[in-house]
Amino acid sequence: MHAVTSQHSSRMPAIFFGHGSPMNALQDNRYTQAWEQLGASVAALKPRAILSISAHWYIRGTSVTAMPMPKTIHDFGGFPQALFDVQYPAAGDPALAAQVRDLLAPMSVEMDHSWGLDHGTWSVLVKAFPKADVPVIQLSIDATQPPEFHFELGRKLASLREQGVLIIGSGDVVHNLRLANWDPQAPARDWAMRFNSSIGASLLAGDLQKVTDYAALGEDGKLSVPTAEHFLPLLYVIGTRQDDEAISIPIDGIDMGAISMMSVVVGAVRK
Repeated sequence: MHAVTSQHSSRMPAIFFGHGSPMNALQDNRYTQAWEQLGASVAALKPRAILSISAHWYIRGTSVTAMPMPKTIHDFGGFPQALFDVQYPAAGDPALAAQVRDLLAPMSVEMDHSWGLDHGTWSVLVKAFPKADVPVIQLSIDATQPPEFHFELGRKLASLREQGVLIIGSGDVVHNLRLANWDPQAPARDWAMRFNSSIGASLLAGDLQKVTDYAALGEDGKLSVPTAEHFLPLLYVIGTRQDDEAISIPIDGIDMGAISMMSVVVGAVRK
């Protein structure tokens, strides 16, 4: 362990990616360009592994992928064949999976050998780390637990950042497909803009309690987060924040009227 720590004297940042449509994996736009820039900055820090919390592994209980070569999961329908053809052949890291299990003890963590990397993870990593040369593991989101639980798990995982592990969350601060407008030029809905702006302001002010208590934002919160799975990955990321660290928002915007593309960085991305 000491060798790993001394090899990575820089604390890794932690990053939440607003992933939006899986089609971003194939497209070149201002969001994907921001992901590419973030990835290049972090690559200079030489992460030894990536721990991803994706909105799309939302189950009962907490599991971590523990296989040496996770498969690329195409967990969606109705998209072009080119998206199903995408493979992200990053290695896994069973030793890191075991370390995650130990950090979260005495809570039960299942060592998973059946999941893999879902599109919440690979659709951003194909842009941020296109060579797939950094091992990746995924941690599930326990759908039975309240927001505070997920924030606290982030706190328990924070020490991994001192050991060369990049912790990422992938979801959307605002995610309401039922009220989305499929016209890409559609203006943002008022409630989506208000909620997104409120969460962004709280993040920049370091008021993490207000972010965790997002349901207190009333009707805007109910419409923006009708189900929790896309919001919760943000809480893991901000849970890893240390007292001396800034929070920044490198890219923001609302897609399809009701999908936030805000990405959030905890800590510094350059040496």
